[in-house]
Amino acid sequence: MDKLYAPTTIRDIKNRYGFKLSKSLGQNFLTDKNIIDKIIEQSFISKKDLVIEIGPGIGVLTAAAAEAAGKVVSIEIDHNLIPILKETLHEYDNITIVNQDIMKTNLHEIMEQNHEINGQKIEGVKIIGNLPYYITTPIIMKILEDGVKADSITIMLQKEVADRIKAQPGTKAYGALSVAVQYYCTVSHVASAPKEIFIPQPKVDSTVIRLDIRKEKPVLLHNEEAFFAVIKAGFGQRRKTLLNSLTGVYGLSKEEILAILNTTGIDPSRRAETLRIEEFAELANTIFPST
Repeated sequence: MDKLYAPTTIRDIKNRYGFKLSKSLGQNFLTDKNIIDKIIEQSFISKKDLVIEIGPGIGVLTAAAAEAAGKVVSIEIDHNLIPILKETLHEYDNITIVNQDIMKTNLHEIMEQNHEINGQKIEGVKIIGNLPYYITTPIIMKILEDGVKADSITIMLQKEVADRIKAQPGTKAYGALSVAVQYYCTVSHVASAPKEIFIPQPKVDSTVIRLDIRKEKPVLLHNEEAFFAVIKAGFGQRRKTLLNSLTGVYGLSKEEILAILNTTGIDPSRRAETLRIEEFAELANTIFPST
């Protein structure tokens, strides 16, 4: 078969199978080999690794991953793509296609079922994918909150969302998503992907980032729920001062929040977007001083 990423191949497959790209599933197929290569290279995949791919499409990234990995499990929600994938990936014996919604998929089970490669225990788990824009954040947070024991997540996503994930305190893009993802991961930029390299062409540019899942969290928390409650409240009304935005968290009054802020030495007139992750942790630990 011709190169899977070639526009002519994509058009031929669509015509032969009568396949219609689904806007509701956010289907945009990648046509740039350089980006494909960068995703594989920057995922640091080896023959001793299991790769879990989200949304294989017609198998462009899947085939490249299969060349580098010991095993690939690709999770595809669209049943219309399953016969296409069986054709495009037929030469690979180390790929399993799962016709399932990633949001309803137990990745722990998939990892348990694929914990060996040719009788040898797998050494690493790398998650990759070209994520549909409409559900990017829920997918990322599901993986992280479920405590999936992967090494990294290398994903293509909308540039704006990638900018928010990478953002640092004091910037406009910095928000609850930035703090949440950076609590679980370190973030690296892999590649920029202009909208012109997709079929069909989306309205916005994309970015590839790698999230290396931390073995140890960057802050020690007494209560993780309190940490995320403080973040949510702070950014929920981001134009308000911390004194106002945090009032009501766990039923605490303005006077109680003021006392907590004074205890931590954090100026009550600051806004959430100026706080470092360590300061959010200090606030949460002051609200919940013990385990």
